[in-house]
Order: sequence, then C-alpha cells, then structure tokens
Amino acid sequence: MASTVSAYSEKLMEMSVLSLICSCLHSKPHPQTLGLFEDMEVKSLNKRTSGQAFEVILKSPTDLSPDRPQILSLGAHKKEPSLGELQKKLEAAEERRRSQEQQILKQLAEKREHEKEVLNKAQEVNNNYSKMAEEKLNHKMEVSTENRTAYLSALKQRLKEKELHAAEVRKNKVLQSDLSG
Repeated sequence: MASTVSAYSEKLMEMSVLSLICSCLHSKPHPQTLGLFEDMEVKSLNKRTSGQAFEVILKSPTDLSPDRPQILSLGAHKKEPSLGELQKKLEAAEERRRSQEQQILKQLAEKREHEKEVLNKAQEVNNNYSKMAEEKLNHKMEVSTENRTAYLSALKQRLKEKELHAAEVRKNKVLQSDLSG
C-alpha cells in the first residue's frame, strides 16, 4: 500500500494540473484507454513527432481498501478427490502415455521403412549405373578390338601387296639383266 501511495504522489508531481483535474472528474475510462489495471489506467495521448505518448492515471488509495474484492482472488477450495476419481485419472494418464508411445513407435517404424526404401532405391540406382558403365566399357572395348583387328589386317594386306610388287620388280630386273647381258 505504501508503494502505491508513493507511486501515486510521484505521478501527481509529474502530471499537469489539467490532466489531474480531468482524471479526478472523470472516473470512467477514457475512449483512448489502452489498459485498466487494479490500481491504474493507461491511455494513449496524441502521437508526437518523437514517438507515442501515454498517460498513466493512478486510482485513489481509497479504492484499494481491504474490504473491496481483489481482482486476482484465489478460487474456492476444491474438495479432495476420491480414490475412484484418482484411479480414473491415473488410468486415463496411463492410457494417454501408452497411446503416445504407440504413436511414437509407429512414426519410428514409418521412418525406418522410408529409410529402407531410400537405401534400396539408392542401391538400385547405383547398380543400374554400374551395369550401364560396364556395358558401355565392354562395348568400347569391343569396338576398339574390332578397329585394331581391322587395322592389322589392312596393314598385313598392304605388306603382302608391297612384297608381291617387290618380287615382281626383282623378277623384272633379273629378266632385264638377262636380256641385256
């Protein structure tokens, strides 16, 4: 109570006389009131160039009398729950726990299944890539072997032709030397 009075007196020193008179005459909340609290009222003033201004109006200490009901009063005491009610609550809590565990286990199983599917798909893609790479390499090797075989047979053919031509030239040379000599 003393802190409220000291805050009230500090606020009185800061407030203009006109706003003090207005706040005393008008006990109803102002239309620009932003909030009502147990011992004060906050309302917005016209917006200033430097920002927003607020006016805090403290309620009189007489309104804070002990016989006045407090806003934050505790509710009526509840009766003690019976053993049957406690048992029902415990069973309901246990059922919720089991249900939550089953849901978590189901989610984990779904996650594992998804991981297996992803791993299988990745392995299948990897196997397909390996097969394609192997087939491509085998095809390349076959083409290379065929090209080498063709090149070697063409080279042998030219060599035979050169040998035949050389043999014919030697034969002609021998014939010419026999004729001339």
